[in-house]
Amino acid sequence: MKQAKAIVLTGNGTNCEMEAAHACRLAGFDVVRVAHISELLYGEVLLDDYHFLNLTGGFLDGDDLGSAKAQANRLKYARVSRDNEHLVDQFLRFINDGKLILGVCNGFQLMVKIGLLPALGGEYLTQTATLTFNDCGRFQDRWVYLKHNPASPSIFTKGIEKGIYLPVRHGEGKFQVDSDHILERIESLNLSVLKYSDSAYEAPTMEFPLNPNGSLNAIAALCNETGRLMGLMPHPEAFLNRTNHPRWTREKLPEEGDGLILFKNAADFVRSNL
Repeated sequence: MKQAKAIVLTGNGTNCEMEAAHACRLAGFDVVRVAHISELLYGEVLLDDYHFLNLTGGFLDGDDLGSAKAQANRLKYARVSRDNEHLVDQFLRFINDGKLILGVCNGFQLMVKIGLLPALGGEYLTQTATLTFNDCGRFQDRWVYLKHNPASPSIFTKGIEKGIYLPVRHGEGKFQVDSDHILERIESLNLSVLKYSDSAYEAPTMEFPLNPNGSLNAIAALCNETGRLMGLMPHPEAFLNRTNHPRWTREKLPEEGDGLILFKNAADFVRSNL
């Protein structure tokens, strides 16, 4: 019987790998591997052996050159020492094999700066967007309301009705694009999966602090056209149980946190395609 396998990439400044691995286990993955980037670079671990790749939050390389940019260059140009292929070839093979990638916070920044998102027309290594300094000029650590786009092709958000509530913690979360044309295509293809909103999930907002960074069109999460690659600034792995909620002692809440559904949808997708 085939096993559903998830891999969580760590090293060089990530700090959410244990939470992401726990989310994968709770969601039902049979195998969850936390792998250091050096294990991929030395050929000790192959992405080919897994179905779901997690790129987690943190401060990769101290955010030198801008958030996640150094890691983006490393993944794009480094060679795997044992077989001499570029590491990015493994990423592209992983995507072309119909597998899943979820980038959270620093992982979202990484996906955007490699060019895995929005990757319009399947151009996976061309950067057309960025995530840059918050409009408020400082780090934000707060909880936000996220309105769901039901027309989005994202496999991760299936079953979400109006929206979800998750924490953010970042200094460079403002989503920007190279041109209005890029933004128009993102919106016309419904690739903006989640948007910062009011507490009733009625409408996207640019109002601070509901929108903590000033992202264009209030975009908090983005997927590619297949729906199998998604990045978001809020942290789903930080809200897996009701006790993670900031008001859990004062409100009657479901046992499961809002973030777990993203990982459960990933596990369901993988199992249905094994």
